[in-house]
Amino acid sequence: MRFVALFTALFLLFHTAANAQMPGVLRRIPRGGGGGMGGGGGDSLQRRDRSEDSVNLSFRFLDSNYVHRLDSSLNDFTVRQPIPAHHTYLGNVGTATRSLLFAPGNRIGFDPGFHAFDVYKWDLETLPFYNTSRPFTQLGYLLGGNQQQQIEVLHTQNIRPYWNFSLHYRLINSPGFFKSQKTNHNNYLFNSYYQAPAKRYNNYFVVLANSLQSGENGGIQGMRYLDSSLFSDRFNIPVRLGGDPEFGRDFFNSNISTGNRYVEFHALMRQQYDLGRKDSIVTDSSVIPLFYPRVRFEHTLHYNSSSYRFFDQIEADTAYYESFYKYKPPTDSMNLQDRWRILENDFSIYQFPDAKNLQQFLKLGAQFQLIQGQVKSKVNLFNIIGYAEYRNRTRNKKWELEASGRLHLGGYNIGDYRAYASLRRNVPGLGSLQIGGENINRSPSFQYDTRSQFYLDAAKEFNKENRSHFFGNLSIEKLRLQLYGDYYLVANYLYLKDFYKLQQEGALFNVLRVGASKTFRLGRYWRLYSDVHLQQKTGDAELNIPLLFTRNRLAFEGLFFKNLNLSTGVEMRYHTPYEGDDYSPVLGRFFYQEGFTINNRPDVTGFFHFRIRNFNGYVRAENLNAFELGDNPGFTANNLGAPEYPYPGMVIRFGFYWTFLN
Repeated sequence: MRFVALFTALFLLFHTAANAQMPGVLRRIPRGGGGGMGGGGGDSLQRRDRSEDSVNLSFRFLDSNYVHRLDSSLNDFTVRQPIPAHHTYLGNVGTATRSLLFAPGNRIGFDPGFHAFDVYKWDLETLPFYNTSRPFTQLGYLLGGNQQQQIEVLHTQNIRPYWNFSLHYRLINSPGFFKSQKTNHNNYLFNSYYQAPAKRYNNYFVVLANSLQSGENGGIQGMRYLDSSLFSDRFNIPVRLGGDPEFGRDFFNSNISTGNRYVEFHALMRQQYDLGRKDSIVTDSSVIPLFYPRVRFEHTLHYNSSSYRFFDQIEADTAYYESFYKYKPPTDSMNLQDRWRILENDFSIYQFPDAKNLQQFLKLGAQFQLIQGQVKSKVNLFNIIGYAEYRNRTRNKKWELEASGRLHLGGYNIGDYRAYASLRRNVPGLGSLQIGGENINRSPSFQYDTRSQFYLDAAKEFNKENRSHFFGNLSIEKLRLQLYGDYYLVANYLYLKDFYKLQQEGALFNVLRVGASKTFRLGRYWRLYSDVHLQQKTGDAELNIPLLFTRNRLAFEGLFFKNLNLSTGVEMRYHTPYEGDDYSPVLGRFFYQEGFTINNRPDVTGFFHFRIRNFNGYVRAENLNAFELGDNPGFTANNLGAPEYPYPGMVIRFGFYWTFLN
């Protein structure tokens, strides 16, 4: 699929730079609000001045009617990176990650069970549909130590005032600092949004693919190697898997001898047709048509194919699986693979009580899901799902209510459900308060089914996991302060113990997590961005989480010389010592362990970020905390992401994001 990247790069040659305001970059924003982009609430591009020296660009998500703008902030580098600040990873960008904060997913229904690489995927829920007054192209390139590279190209434009399309491509490639740790991830996206001129009909179309490859080395063969001067070049440290590969820097060469390869493809079409009342605005020079829907019919067809594979072509590694997995490969190599094809047919009806408020609606729907798998044998499954949803954001935008329920009425996941409700009160100029809760009853993922090729444990029976989650968020704008609270109550907790043993905790336990985010003004140009999270488990469940996680950024920032936006300073992340989860390469999952305490130094990064018109530049020196004095001073005091999975020493990363307008 490399030709897609080449084609996208050549496409840029048709666009020339213009003096423009820098619109920034997309950041992940939680869903909320109405049911689609239809109706008469949006601005018409016909009324915009295309000669203006800037772009009017907004976007919405598939299941939301909220309008979002691009994020132009400089100080938070995580908006450019797939790994969130509160995640830990295995020492190379592109390897498996997990959250340091307890936050189990809310997925119900059929789940193949592979989530360690989710942060590198693009998904349908956070996929933006744009609306732009001018063709918009953004080119990004980041280069890090040992030839780590990230290339990103986004282009979106309106073919007509009522029809937009977008192309988006991203490559993440990193050879790694340790053996058999190479990663090569590719994300491809094409999407289109069309609204008929009469505003009754809406069409969403998406083609999305994620191709993720990550080498697996099983960790280094002992912590003693990190303290030896003979292994100051970390690539020479022996590892448990992957043999003795040579270091390679060609990002077009994605060959991996031992690792995981996950491939997902999505094709979706959603069509909406509205019944309601026509209207118009008459000006001196034109008539602007409006439409107020009262009833909406929606049909969604979604096809998804996926493949999850672990492979090891090194003959010498077979003893590793017998030792850690009590599994003897049938040949001199290891190859496990689950493949799935899923077809979803979804129909729903909306009713809008107030035709002029599309963010108040009642939605009822049903979905039929056909699932075909090629696992240890061929399996055919199905699900029948019913759902309901009510949302109301009042016209004065002070109150916002959301309530939804989803129930599996029949099929493989019968009895799964999710019930959710939240209430938000907004006070302009002061802030907002949100409270809510959800209850989830979910089947174990298919990795807990003996038919999966990744089921290596003795045959066991597992019950549905049930958890309740209550939350509250308080935002005080005047104080630049946000407070968070989350309380989880979990029964039949599903987890992995040892490298392959699937476990379920029958006893009820709970987790309380509280946090705060605040921006401190320390002077005219100095800012301190501080995030603090505390969490505590109550009960005997085999779950280890750090008591404290904090992230702080001290930045000197402001606008200088009219066009230079600057943010430079120091960033620090820290979590208290705890017995952090280990990692199972074959299953692609983190697992509970006890006996090995991860006691890291604070992660320290120096950064220099700037923006000049439509050009964003980034220079970062990461892992400065690895510096060690001694007979051979250097950046050799590696922190750990998991037992025997060290982070690299100091890494210099620099890059840019450049915007082009036509």
